Amino acid sequence: MVTDHPTTCPQCQRLQARLDAQQVQLDALQATITQLQEQLAAARKDSSTSSKPPSSDIVKPPQHSASQSKRSQGGQPGHPHHLRVPFAPELVQVINHTAQACPDCGQGLQPIDATARVVQQVEITDIPLRIEEHRGLPGWCPHCQALHYAPFPDAVAAGGLVGPRLTVLIAYLKGACHASYSTIRKFCRDIVGLAISRGQLAKIVNKVSVALDEPYQELLENLRAQERLNVDETGHREKGERWWTWCFRADLYTLFKIDPTRSGDVLLEVLGQEFDGVLGCDYFSAYRRYMRETGTLLQFCLAHLIRDVKFLTTLPGAQERAYGERLREALRELFSVIHRREQYSAGGFELLLLAARDEVLRCALTAVPAGQHSQNVAERFRQHGPAYFQFITTPGVAPTNNLAEQAIRFVVIDRLLTQGTRSVKGRRWCERIWTVMATCSQQGKSVFEYLCQAVTASFEKAPAPSLLPKG
Repeated sequence: MVTDHPTTCPQCQRLQARLDAQQVQLDALQATITQLQEQLAAARKDSSTSSKPPSSDIVKPPQHSASQSKRSQGGQPGHPHHLRVPFAPELVQVINHTAQACPDCGQGLQPIDATARVVQQVEITDIPLRIEEHRGLPGWCPHCQALHYAPFPDAVAAGGLVGPRLTVLIAYLKGACHASYSTIRKFCRDIVGLAISRGQLAKIVNKVSVALDEPYQELLENLRAQERLNVDETGHREKGERWWTWCFRADLYTLFKIDPTRSGDVLLEVLGQEFDGVLGCDYFSAYRRYMRETGTLLQFCLAHLIRDVKFLTTLPGAQERAYGERLREALRELFSVIHRREQYSAGGFELLLLAARDEVLRCALTAVPAGQHSQNVAERFRQHGPAYFQFITTPGVAPTNNLAEQAIRFVVIDRLLTQGTRSVKGRRWCERIWTVMATCSQQGKSVFEYLCQAVTASFEKAPAPSLLPKG
């Protein structure tokens, strides 16, 4: 006789229920561990694995292996020597020194026709000032029965206490040297021999800002005609409020603009709807909006992308790490082709680039893990894949946004030292002096000499010298 028995007894059912509950708890703990590992990876982000600026590494510097060899200080083997060029003979006052006796035996020395040892030493005078007193002599008009004084020249009237070159020196200390008004005041008092108030110094700096207005506006209007632009932005403080400094880098000049917003409205205002060049930038939403609304061609920075891909290789999930490694290797091969450009013909180089591009796209869109970070990277290529490879088909376009990032570093340093601006005048001054400094550096010009030309022209009510390259 066969008796039917239930498949599980009550005790087995209780054990199974407990096992199911423990499995649910285990799954929840595993999900929590995965989430915490992702948060830890995100917290460990630095400038090498994300778009964070290198300055953020200061608070948590990247760890270096103890096995890494350290280079010795000074010049490295194989690098060319950099020696100072001697001053021109007409600028040098020669002073000869004659040895009378041999330092070893005491015997008298005889003159010999040989090359002398030379040390060129530069010194400043005690008070490097030339003080002029301009007098407007009086004259009597018998017809009007009035006393009239001779007018001062425009440059004298505009400069007042401080002449053009000293005006530029003060502005140079303020802009290029990040000096405060108190520091400049001490410099003028102790070195130059001129006692001057901070208020007067602010007025002097504003005169230079006014002198640079016309060249600045000329560059601003010229941006829309450029075939290639690299753009970046960084934070700016004005009286404790958050503003933004935008950097527009063309081939032969750079322009800075401080704005209260970080949105695409700035790009629409500066470049307009009709900009017909290629815009190099990062993947920030303002640039994507500008591309969407105007149809402008963009070159997204591959260096930023590589950092985001590198971050995938630090995640806890094995599939996401493997995906990141595949994509990273494809990008590495792309840049390997770029670095070997001189080895190929023009046609061969382009074919290799196209093949490397196709491999990057294949890796980015094939076997994408379900993780959010991997999906985000893949979605970039689905929506904006061509915008990462404009440099292949457009001559002169760089695959990274390094040009704008390099230009904006000085602004970041200035922000740390000066803590931003407090007025419209201060904001305009920063825009103009940063623009002049970056542009003169690109063109190989002296910032000081250009400022002297601009200030002299302003004092004499003459047209300001252009910052646009000639020809």
